[in-house]
Amino acid sequence: MQSRRRVRRARTSRWSTLLAGACAGTLLLAGCGAQATGDADGSRREAEPVAADIDCVGQGKVRGSGSTAQQNAMEHWIDEYQRACRGTRIAYNPLGSGAGVAQFQRRATAFGGTDGVLSDQEIKWSRDTCQGGRAIHLPMVGGPIAIGFNLPGVDHLVLDAPTLAKIFDARITTWDDPAVKKLNPGTELPSLPIRPMHRSDDSGTTQNFQDYLAGAAPGAWPHPVDKSWQGKGGGAGSGSSRIASEVSSSPGTIGYFELSFAASRKITTVSIGTGAGEPVAPTTETASAGIGAAEIVGEGNDKTLAFDYDAPKAGAYPIVLMTYEIVCDKGNQAASLPALKSFLSYTAGAEGQKHLAALHYAPLPAAVAKEVRRAVRTLS
Repeated sequence: MQSRRRVRRARTSRWSTLLAGACAGTLLLAGCGAQATGDADGSRREAEPVAADIDCVGQGKVRGSGSTAQQNAMEHWIDEYQRACRGTRIAYNPLGSGAGVAQFQRRATAFGGTDGVLSDQEIKWSRDTCQGGRAIHLPMVGGPIAIGFNLPGVDHLVLDAPTLAKIFDARITTWDDPAVKKLNPGTELPSLPIRPMHRSDDSGTTQNFQDYLAGAAPGAWPHPVDKSWQGKGGGAGSGSSRIASEVSSSPGTIGYFELSFAASRKITTVSIGTGAGEPVAPTTETASAGIGAAEIVGEGNDKTLAFDYDAPKAGAYPIVLMTYEIVCDKGNQAASLPALKSFLSYTAGAEGQKHLAALHYAPLPAAVAKEVRRAVRTLS
């Protein structure tokens, strides 16, 4: 059987380009979501000692924009980095992956954050952005996409990829369906209609969830992988927050969202049967193991990851979202390059990764983080 190794690719959007232009000139203004340090009362906090793996470079300013999935991690990183490196200003604008890539392509930012891999066309365009080089992907933060459910009397549920695909494609419609009962022997499943919820907006979370379904259950999920939802039936809502709210309030509902939404709303989550050992619950540790099972397939200093759903690893949660920082391998903006390298070396280092689990993100596996730091050192 041919291995289903899938590289996640983002879709180019003309609307994303227009949105990017709307905020390009105001990236440091509050109205476009720029980040700043300081306490809620406006007072400045005392600078902490510089961590061993933060190499401050004096004065500098770095602008980035893109993925909302990494927004909380970016806020933490910027706060900690600027406490240590008081002469450097980092601003990140969480406009979404498509807009972040578009702003990077326009050289309005030094880096873009995206939950999907650039298309071949976007790589081609990046050669105009990166004079003498091209855009490369640096994986920086990951996390599990949790499958949350609301089923009275059931506090543990196992599903596998084919069953999930049929549920979210409206081909399994009741909770006591034989396919669900087979995966949950001994569990009293009610004869309650299943109400699957999906995102109505274009979403990297949707893209990665559908990538898993298509890769792990191609016979059950015949739809293309895209940022827009491709399945049939079910309810829809804009944003992970809306999906989580529907699941938490409506018995019989099931939906997908980042783990932090399940944790904050105390939503019970599905354990995934992968065929490799016991079913795996979504945690930062199991997601890190899932990322660690991926293979770096990018050429040169590009660190694109590919996930092989034919070879599941015991204890590895398979439905993960990976956010990449998009930078030029050559031809970066000279004024921001030293600070860019310093900041990305910190975020991919031990100091930058160690608090991510507390924020419900999955730290990079050590081997992947080492490769990212090596690539950052070569940026020019």
